[in-house]
Amino acid sequence: MAKARGEKTLGWRILAGIVIPILLVLGRYTFRNSERVPRTGPVIITPNHYSNIDPLVSAYAVWRTGRVTRFLAKASLFKVPVFGAILRGTGQIPVQRAGANAGGDSLSAAGKLVEDGLAIIVYPEGTLTRDPDMWPMRGKSGAVRLALEHDVPIVPFAHWGAQQILPRYSKRLSLFPRKNVQGIFGEPVDLSRWKGKPLTAKTLAEATTAVMQAITALVEELRDEKAPVERWDPSKHGQTEIGRF
Repeated sequence: MAKARGEKTLGWRILAGIVIPILLVLGRYTFRNSERVPRTGPVIITPNHYSNIDPLVSAYAVWRTGRVTRFLAKASLFKVPVFGAILRGTGQIPVQRAGANAGGDSLSAAGKLVEDGLAIIVYPEGTLTRDPDMWPMRGKSGAVRLALEHDVPIVPFAHWGAQQILPRYSKRLSLFPRKNVQGIFGEPVDLSRWKGKPLTAKTLAEATTAVMQAITALVEELRDEKAPVERWDPSKHGQTEIGRF
């Protein structure tokens, strides 16, 4: 496996110098257990997802560990002027969420990143949670497929408080007062029981459940509440898989 090259390049530092001060104006951030993120080598980080500002919060949390992360991002975002150029220039991965090969090319590109020893964020829910109380909902198998195919660790991450900055599906930031955002990294998910097995639908579903359980446990710790026993599944509630509900 290739040795991880220097991640905090000049371009990344310039971008961070623009984005991080804005985040700090909006909130106060406390991130725990950052030592659980490997300082070098490939890693897949799987956060919960409930606000459109989540990617910035998660990227900032990873940045503070000394790493730079790449995302699987909606392909439509790459068409946005300026923002799309930033996404392409920083090595983010476009995801086609509809069509015959939806996700396939994206996972191949993500696989190349982990082979290069880089960090990548994959949202296993695939979109903002549909759960009415913003608990993590059912997961999709992309993260565990990457992890099992390339033998890389999955580190779960959860944060809470970002919805006070930007509510779910809102486009209006709450500027004042500054909000408190907490985050916590979990121990790498133990995928040993599925390693070396054929990646059947059953194998991927079981491994994905393990990842979602780890993320949910972290959210419970941050919220000091218990999540519902049954994880929310949009298909059982007549909700679409993409877009607003």
